[in-house]
Amino acid sequence: MVTASMPQDTQALADAVRAGDRTALGRAITLVESRKPEHEERAQALLLALLPDGGKANRVGITGIPGVGKSTTIDALGQMLTAKGHKVAVLAVDPTSQRSGGSILGDKTRMAGLATDPNAFIRPSPTAGTLGGVTRRSRESMLVCEAAGYDVIIVETVGIGQSETAVADMVDFFLVLMQPGAGDELQGIKKGVLEIADMIAINKADGDNIKRANQTAAEYKAAFHIIAPSSANWTPPVITVSGRDRTGLDQLWAHILEHRTALTDAGEFETKRSHQMVRWMWSMLEDRIMSELKQNEKVRDLIPDLEHQVSSGIITPVLAVRKIADIIGI
Repeated sequence: MVTASMPQDTQALADAVRAGDRTALGRAITLVESRKPEHEERAQALLLALLPDGGKANRVGITGIPGVGKSTTIDALGQMLTAKGHKVAVLAVDPTSQRSGGSILGDKTRMAGLATDPNAFIRPSPTAGTLGGVTRRSRESMLVCEAAGYDVIIVETVGIGQSETAVADMVDFFLVLMQPGAGDELQGIKKGVLEIADMIAINKADGDNIKRANQTAAEYKAAFHIIAPSSANWTPPVITVSGRDRTGLDQLWAHILEHRTALTDAGEFETKRSHQMVRWMWSMLEDRIMSELKQNEKVRDLIPDLEHQVSSGIITPVLAVRKIADIIGI
């Protein structure tokens, strides 16, 4: 179904996206993010039309705990890149309220410089409860942005739960921002985050924090010596930056480019992209199966009683799953 707010046909929308029409880009992402069944066929036709125009951007994931300065750093890094002639798209994944389903969506105010930059595009998207804190259609949104001519795609995660793993699985380079003064925090940090990080950047390395930031960087460098890197062709660097003072960002970007060159020369880059496409397929299959389950009337009618029985200890979770599987014949 084509709504009145969109072009009359998919090809027209695809052409508008390729021409760099920002309004069309926003509408295209809204279409691929839509959960309405009547939009799915058109969204997939659009993605198929744009597929040859995608895949050329540097895809960078950035994570860090709340307050580490992700938005400030992305704003400064993005403006530095647009000044160099790049077109930057930021897909900022917002935590969705579990009570109301609402989302803060305040990234455009937190990235004030990029928000008014004609060579930048910011798309705040609610996670809508998606596992890992990543929007249901983040991969598709990246593809649409690439087709629109954006050669740097930054995915900002909420920095909680499994969002780090989910984003690392869809980008070329995964950056973890940390605060100065690791101390006990270094002991408690999830080993998994260090294992998937392509670089650690100690942010807020300014003013009185510079000495602490350098010390923290030294501690993380030591930590990397006892962790096997995710790639045999890349040793994750640890640097200090200041999003506020805009220092260290040239070095940060240089490492991102070095990483791509190293993996490309070793033949690993294309292999990584190919594996990501296959994992994308499985992710979408799981999403589709869950959607079909929720739409099955027999399953919907049974779920409340099963949840009650499981929570009350009447049956085991395994038995409950078996009952659901019996209904759908698997």
